[in-house]
Amino acid sequence: MFTFTSSDGITIHVRSWLPAAVEPVGVVQIAHGMGEHSDRYSHLATTLAALGYAVYAGDHRGHGYSMFSEPGKLGDDGWNLLVADLVTLTELLRERHPGLPVTLFGHSLGSFAVQHYILDHSTLVDEVVLCGSTAVDGLFDNIAAAGGDLTAFFNARFQPTRTDADWISSDEAQVDAYLADPWCGFAIDDTNMAQLAATAYQRLNDPSTVRTDLPMYVMVGDQDPLNDGTRLSDQLVQRYRDAGLTDITYRIYPGARHEVLNEVNRDEVEAELADWVTRVRV
Repeated sequence: MFTFTSSDGITIHVRSWLPAAVEPVGVVQIAHGMGEHSDRYSHLATTLAALGYAVYAGDHRGHGYSMFSEPGKLGDDGWNLLVADLVTLTELLRERHPGLPVTLFGHSLGSFAVQHYILDHSTLVDEVVLCGSTAVDGLFDNIAAAGGDLTAFFNARFQPTRTDADWISSDEAQVDAYLADPWCGFAIDDTNMAQLAATAYQRLNDPSTVRTDLPMYVMVGDQDPLNDGTRLSDQLVQRYRDAGLTDITYRIYPGARHEVLNEVNRDEVEAELADWVTRVRV
């Protein structure tokens, strides 16, 4: 693990998984979701490292080892700084691995940050993966229409529920592991949630500044409550197509909930993602 200092003085902690005894063929940067941390991606990272990739995942500000006060507290202008931290990490990784292609992967909140990132910095990365992603403005519309209770909204389609986290996966062991993890299960602070919402309505709904030759892989479950079936992920993908992006792979997993990498068919999901990342390099 290494650290770097954000522009407001917050220390950001970054985990790494490196290929053994070979030079890396590429770099994968992972942006995790809300109320979790980078080590939850160790299974995917180990798989990619075995294929020759140098994999790095930072704990977002307010999360994991980068938690500086209470869980989910991002600080003043925290949403914009979270995105800026991802940009800084990419720049650091390009210095560590000059000349290697960089894949930027984001799950859930991390994918929203990646959507924001590529509006202004799509030339910094060679390809992006949006996992458990959605049209964020539509998500906020749906949450507001349901009364604003996130837990109730996320679990509405899975009644009767066994736990408050049934919405993340149909694999009960993965749900129980999430609930048992003291660094999981919280939301970001209200001020920065509002900042994210404002960004969604003002910027994320128009990706016309993203370079059109950026390869993109979108992976979602058709039972993910963030997507209203697949209505909102369909809308997200269509927005990128309308913006001129020409290399988009859209993978929908039947029966899967929000965390497709922690579903009962996680090996299939992970293998297909690895095949896409490695399609022209290994």
